[in-house]
Amino acid sequence: MRSILLALLALGASLWTAQALEVGMDQSEENRQYCTGMYSRTSWGGPVEPFILVKFLNATVQQDDAIASLVIFEWKDSKLVGIPSSGSPNQLGLCQDDYIKQGLCNTTDRGKFILAPNATEDSTSLILTKAVHLDDATPIRYAIKKTGFYCVVTEGFNIENYQAVVEFRNAHGTATMGSQALLIVVGILNAARNSFSFFLLLIVCMGYGVVKPTLGRTMIYVRWLAAAHFVFGLVYSITSMLISPENAGPLVLLIVLPLAATLTAFYIWTLNSLNFTLKDLRDRKQHIKEAMYKKLWWAILISVLVIFGFFFLNSFTFASVNDPDFVPFHWKTRWFILDGWLNIVYFADVVWVAYIWRPTANNRRFAMSDEIAQDDDGNFEIGDIGMPGDSDDDEEAHVGKSTISSQRTREIGLTPPESSQASRSRGLQPPASTIPRESIEGETIFAVGEDGDKASDDGSGEEVGGESDEDNEDTASDEDTKLVKKTR
Repeated sequence: MRSILLALLALGASLWTAQALEVGMDQSEENRQYCTGMYSRTSWGGPVEPFILVKFLNATVQQDDAIASLVIFEWKDSKLVGIPSSGSPNQLGLCQDDYIKQGLCNTTDRGKFILAPNATEDSTSLILTKAVHLDDATPIRYAIKKTGFYCVVTEGFNIENYQAVVEFRNAHGTATMGSQALLIVVGILNAARNSFSFFLLLIVCMGYGVVKPTLGRTMIYVRWLAAAHFVFGLVYSITSMLISPENAGPLVLLIVLPLAATLTAFYIWTLNSLNFTLKDLRDRKQHIKEAMYKKLWWAILISVLVIFGFFFLNSFTFASVNDPDFVPFHWKTRWFILDGWLNIVYFADVVWVAYIWRPTANNRRFAMSDEIAQDDDGNFEIGDIGMPGDSDDDEEAHVGKSTISSQRTREIGLTPPESSQASRSRGLQPPASTIPRESIEGETIFAVGEDGDKASDDGSGEEVGGESDEDNEDTASDEDTKLVKKTR
C-alpha cells in the first residue's frame, strides 16, 4: 500500500509540474529531437492558438558566438529536410563550408539545417530552420496552422554541449490542476471498475443469487482474485500515464504480464463456472434460467472472440512499428487501439447483461425459486377424454346424465316458457329472500313449508274459487323455479 501511495504522489508531482507538454533537449542522441502530434485550432477548437516554443538556455555557453542549429517541420515534409540521397532517406546535415562549396546551401544559411532547393514551394507546412546564437538567444515561436505530426530537431554547430526546452501547446490550452488531479482518480476508478465487473460476472456465472444462495469458501478466493486484479490494474494505469508508448521498454512486461495473468484466470474460471451452471440447470429442467445463462454464455464467447480478433489485428498493425511512418500516421487513432475498443466491448457487454437480467415477469418469478419441471410432452388420445367408468352401454348412466343436463339447463335460465297466467301470478308475488350460493356443485335443497305455502296462497289468491288442473300446473312450475333459486 505504501508503494502505491508513493507512485500516486509521483504521478501527482509530474502532473503538477507539467503545465504543458514541455520537453528538455540537449546534445545526446535520444534528446536532440522530439516529435508529437499537434491539432490546429480549426480542427480542435479552443481558446489558444497552438504553437511550438523553443528556448535555448545560454547558461551552457562555452565560447564566444556559440551557435546551435534548429529545424521544425511537419512529418509529411521530412523528405524536403536534409541532404537528398538516392534510395535512402535524406541525411540531416548542417550548412558548413564544405556544403557551401558543393552548392547545397548558401553562405547566408551557414549554421542552419540543409533543406531541399524547392522546400519552400513544395512543403505543406512551414519549415523553420534557424542558427541560434546562444549569446543572445530569444524564444522561437512556431505557429501551428494545420493538424499534423511535428518534429523539433536540434544540434550543436560549433559547440558540443547545449540545453533547450521545447513547449508543445495544443489548441485546447493547458489542463487545469483539477483536471490533472482528476487523471489519478480516473485511473483508480478504471481499475476498480474492471475488477468489480469481473468479480460480479464470475459470481453470477457460478449461480450466486439465482441458482444457489451462497458460494461458501469459493467466495473468498474470488475476492482475492478481484483484489489482485485491482492492484495490477492500478499499477498499469499509473504506468501508462507516466510512460508514453514510444518510450516503453521491455520492463513494461513486468507490469503487463501480472495483469494478463489475472485477466486470463477470470476468463477461464468464468467460462468453466458458466458451463457447470448450465449443465445443472439443464438436469433440473430449469428452462427459463437456462435460457438466460445461455445468452450470457454467448455474450462472453463473442467478447472473447472479438478481443482475440483485435489482438491479431493489432499485432499485424504493430508489426510495422519500426517503420518511420508508423507513429506519424497512427497518432490520431492510438487511443482507440490501446483503450478505445476495449471500452466499447465492455459497454456492449454491460448493455447486453442488463437487457438479459431486466426485471421481467419470469425473472421476478424464478429469481430465488425453481421452475416446476414439466416431464409430460402434452400429447393425449381422444379416447382418454371423459369420466372414468363412462360407457355407451350403460343406459342408466346416460339417463342420469340427461337428468343432470336438464337440471343444469334450467339453472342457467333455459327453462321452457311458461303460460302467461303463471307469469302474471309471479308478478304479484313479493320478492323472494336471497339465499347465498354456497357451492355450484352443492346438493339440491328442497323447500318445504313456508315458501311453498306462500306460493300456493299467492297462486290461489289471484283466481278465487278456481282449482283447476291448469292452476295446479302453474303452482308446480312456481315451486320448481324456487327450487332452482334455493339450489343456487
